[in-house]
Amino acid sequence: MYWGDGMMGWWGLGFVFFILFWVAVIWFIVWIVRRATGKGGPCMGMGTKSALDIAKERYAKGEITKEQFDQIKKDIV
Repeated sequence: MYWGDGMMGWWGLGFVFFILFWVAVIWFIVWIVRRATGKGGPCMGMGTKSALDIAKERYAKGEITKEQFDQIKKDIV
């Protein structure tokens, strides 16, 4: 069966590649932004902290007391 004149049959395939191209561009932009902001999660290799590091930060900010920090440290180690 013949599907149109010459290149007319390829338009549907071109549209699919057009959509795939823009999906890839948007995904790449999101990936760059997430990597730059450190919100990539463990799979991105950024933003991974140990529980002790988090406890140290919270203690330094004054969110927890010395006793709470010592208890967390004792529970972790």
